[in-house]
Amino acid sequence: MARPRAVEDGVILRAAAQVMGRVGPAGLTLAAVAREVGLVPGTLVQRFGSKRGLLLALADLSAREADGLTARLRREHTSALDALTALAVEAAAGMETPESFAHHLAFLCMDLADPELYERALAVHQAQGRAVRTLLAEAADSGELRAGTDLAVLVRTVQAITAGAGLTWALDRRGTLAERLREELGAVLSPYVPPSHVDSEES
Repeated sequence: MARPRAVEDGVILRAAAQVMGRVGPAGLTLAAVAREVGLVPGTLVQRFGSKRGLLLALADLSAREADGLTARLRREHTSALDALTALAVEAAAGMETPESFAHHLAFLCMDLADPELYERALAVHQAQGRAVRTLLAEAADSGELRAGTDLAVLVRTVQAITAGAGLTWALDRRGTLAERLREELGAVLSPYVPPSHVDSEES
């Protein structure tokens, strides 16, 4: 009978994301991740094969977890738009400083240049897009958004705003990234929120 794994792959991959934010592409090694979770590097070699294999596994995990994250946030928030804001904030977890944001951005640049990593990055982007569309559709059905809102356009706008907010925040360094995301999402969504809903929130 096989011995149970002392540390699950998901724990290792989340630790890899944390290390990624601290040290960037050059500093991310199997040894650094192994130290983070209290394992020897050989264990990670057995499971993932290489640093590249670890990055591919991390990207696959991110895509798989997107739908589950959306479901959890929807349960935690009565408002679909509040859940959408929480989704954007949680997606940026691990990028609390401009330096950690820059390190994650450097990895994204690697993804864009590598066919296999790009395929995974695109899958994550598409999963996030589905999550955004699901929440916006629920907001439209419940009256949080104006009737006739073009959801396809708004999904693309929300994704562009959340991506761009991180870059502008890393440059001007005003407030926290979570605050910036809430601010920018509020600005882009406000024209689509009917006055009756705004009044109910303010009362």
